Amino acid sequence: MRYFEIPQDPFKGYRLPLLFSESDIQARIAILGKQISKNFKNKKQAPILIGVLNGSFYFMADLLRAMSIEAEMDFLKISSYQKTKSTGTISLIKDISADIRNRDIVIIEDIIDTGLSMNYLRKHLLNNSPASLSIATLLYKKELANLDKEPDYVGFEIPDLFVLGYGLDINQYYRQLRDIYAFSSEDLAEIRNEE
Repeated sequence: MRYFEIPQDPFKGYRLPLLFSESDIQARIAILGKQISKNFKNKKQAPILIGVLNGSFYFMADLLRAMSIEAEMDFLKISSYQKTKSTGTISLIKDISADIRNRDIVIIEDIIDTGLSMNYLRKHLLNNSPASLSIATLLYKKELANLDKEPDYVGFEIPDLFVLGYGLDINQYYRQLRDIYAFSSEDLAEIRNEE
């Protein structure tokens, strides 16, 4: 079993087991890229992929390279987390610049956990009258999520674990890891009690 030992405070010394290796991630993204390409190949206009910053950056880049069709891209940014806890409120920090009216949209998210952020994003983007709106997420906490609409493309379903690597972070650290690691349920409970 591979581990990542966190070198910086306040989480220094925690040993996180590997959840998904780089090869696992890339193999799954290749499948998602084919699915999206197939579903949008006969459209008059290319879909617009809208990445949710910062976490989706790596996933979106690799997904775009795995697709066999053209696609436009844009980004938006929201805030809903402090350390390892959801704040329960969503703030829109950066909106999209593309005109998405009558366009096919695919929201690209790194992880869906409670569903609060995704429900907010769907409503926000649907106000701009896209032709269609799909959701692609690398990780999905299906048992925890309370979504208005299920995601169309899912990389991996996971239990309620706090994960990092491959774009996922703790306080903006460790996004650069090529694999995804997870805190154990016991460690996560201990950390959340300390916050």
